[in-house]
Amino acid sequence: MAISTGLILLAMMLLLALLLKPVAEKFHIPFAGLLVVTGFVGSEILVSLDIDTGIRYDSFHDLILFVFLPLLIFEAAFKINAQQLFKNLMAILFFAIPVMLFSTAIAAVMIYYGIGHPTGFPWIAALLTGSLLAATDPAAVLEIMRKAGVPDRLCILIEGEALFNDATAIVTFSIFLYIAQHPMEDISFMDASLRFLVVFFGGCIVGLFIGFGFLFLSRLLQDFVQQAIVTLIAAYISYLVAQQWLNVSGVMSVLVAGMILGRVIHHDFQDHEKSSFVDDFWTFNVYVAESLMFLLMGVTITLGMFSDNWLAMLIGIVAILIARAIGIFGGAKTLSFIPSFKPIRLGEQRLMFVGGLRGAVTLALALSLPFELDYWWTVQSIAFGVVLFTLFVQAPIMVPLLNKHEKESK
Repeated sequence: MAISTGLILLAMMLLLALLLKPVAEKFHIPFAGLLVVTGFVGSEILVSLDIDTGIRYDSFHDLILFVFLPLLIFEAAFKINAQQLFKNLMAILFFAIPVMLFSTAIAAVMIYYGIGHPTGFPWIAALLTGSLLAATDPAAVLEIMRKAGVPDRLCILIEGEALFNDATAIVTFSIFLYIAQHPMEDISFMDASLRFLVVFFGGCIVGLFIGFGFLFLSRLLQDFVQQAIVTLIAAYISYLVAQQWLNVSGVMSVLVAGMILGRVIHHDFQDHEKSSFVDDFWTFNVYVAESLMFLLMGVTITLGMFSDNWLAMLIGIVAILIARAIGIFGGAKTLSFIPSFKPIRLGEQRLMFVGGLRGAVTLALALSLPFELDYWWTVQSIAFGVVLFTLFVQAPIMVPLLNKHEKESK
């Protein structure tokens, strides 16, 4: 696809997203869901008219991995309440790493035996599916929860868990993807575990160095526009240096750098106006990235996904719900045995369970699957089915559940 054609398509997609936003707000429709439906219906109409959209896998693979993904991770890390995060860090890391890995294994086992086709859908395909479905995206419900007066502790548990388990899921996904693409290599569980630790914590170290490096630069540039540009450069430098040059987790590098710069810009240097500008700048970046991603998801979806893989989608939905339930309710029970830990009440556990939506990161990983994997179509279909379920079924449940939680709290 020519650059000019690609730019026109992206511009038209952004215009469409801009027009759909007030429609979603007026009729209380999930904005991401409306984008998906619009992309799907629009592409089907164009196909029926024998019009080629020109959108192919190789048109947006690099766009998602190297442009959108760093924006999504950095924005979440930059805006998170660092004080509340560190206060609840033990519980957040517990849910985001061991519980998330355990949930990935549960989902993978259920999907593998549910599909029951070892030749066409081997273990590595199930593990890939479980890892990309493990990434949660509660942004759509967090705003509703905060407006409903949900305690800050619960909001930060859900937000912090999502931030770190996105990173864990992406690292795990990348390791499984490497194994899938190199089937002749003898990679043991110990090798994979060691690789996970190196990639995960190596990314943290890179993010620390780059974050503090750009922190020094931010002290020299007090103008709020310059501050915004510094954060944007930091997001991409931290991702590319870690991912492309050092072969460690670019996502963890971005996450750590984002948290460092977010803490500094929000609390040390900027007045409210300047801090607000940088926040708005990142809100804009993520609005563009997520709008294009969900529209691309809609364009990528075909009727064949539902006719050919409806059962696999259903298996994936059931598997991830069961894995999430075991992870949240079992994890909260485990934490309650720690003497100094304030227990998570049952009503709060229910909100954490329902709030574990699947969104942009799951979508990004699904769209990044290489065509040479024979089962990419099935894995992508499952991912799309789960995302659609969380947007149109799970998210709307949050409002009545919040009302119930409010009544129980009184």
